[in-house]
Amino acid sequence: MILIFLCLQQTEDLRCSARLLNEKFEKMSETKKAIIRELEFGGLMHIMLMNMPHKLLKELANSFNLDKNKSDTRHGSLKIKPKKIGAVVGINASRNKFSEKVSFKELSEENKEIFRRFEGKTLKNLTNQIMDIGVDNYQDRLRFKRIFILYIQMAFLLPTTINKVSPVHLAPIFRMDNIMECNWDNHVLNFIIKGITNYRLKKKKSIDACLYALMIVYFHLTKHKDKKEEVIPGLPWVSDWNRELLIVRIRAEIDGHMITDEQNTFSNLGVFYLCRWCKLTFRLFQGIIKRTKVKKKLKEMKET
Repeated sequence: MILIFLCLQQTEDLRCSARLLNEKFEKMSETKKAIIRELEFGGLMHIMLMNMPHKLLKELANSFNLDKNKSDTRHGSLKIKPKKIGAVVGINASRNKFSEKVSFKELSEENKEIFRRFEGKTLKNLTNQIMDIGVDNYQDRLRFKRIFILYIQMAFLLPTTINKVSPVHLAPIFRMDNIMECNWDNHVLNFIIKGITNYRLKKKKSIDACLYALMIVYFHLTKHKDKKEEVIPGLPWVSDWNRELLIVRIRAEIDGHMITDEQNTFSNLGVFYLCRWCKLTFRLFQGIIKRTKVKKKLKEMKET
């Protein structure tokens, strides 16, 4: 029952959505999928259809060491590097710095028009466009690529609380000819660190970060910890985790309560379910006591 609860519940405080990606890829034409593979984002197609394991991902965020960029888990400390984040979906590492934001004033007139076309678009707008647009000619294919890049950032790689395209998301669509020369892996990791920092230190209610990638890194590194490199599956790492394997691993983490080596205490996840069980048990006993009192009172009334 706990596992079903974790896999099916809504996750309002987690922004990235594996379900959205999977559903769109399932309905997408092979022609569009081929274009996505040309962009070197084909690894995203391996992401399984399931809601995010809410409590598990929040626990990963809470166990992330912001000073040393590592996850402190019951399996030991795992160093989280950009290359490992990129390996999750097979994004190539690059030394070219990613443009963090777009300055409208510095754009050419042609690019200003592109900026206006997408500025303020919602995730729903992009979702509809990515499915409806044709790819019969060069201009349509180029537009599809730009919509797709915006979509995967908002839905998965660089999610934010504000459900509209921002200057952060717009930056790469002006570099479509060499889009994979940007250091996507480092950019996504920086976004994860920023999202966790805002959540933990600034008490933000949501986590604007691709925690799914952090989860796969954690699962993959611990699964193949003592294996030789030649027997470890290649990129993308997410292809090594189908739905069944993910559910089994999530179950193992729940049963293990994700106790860290350093703290050796119940995690927030374990405490959550312990408190819930105690609350239900308390209510059950309250009901029993109430019924006993009612029966006693009825008996006294009959005797009088």
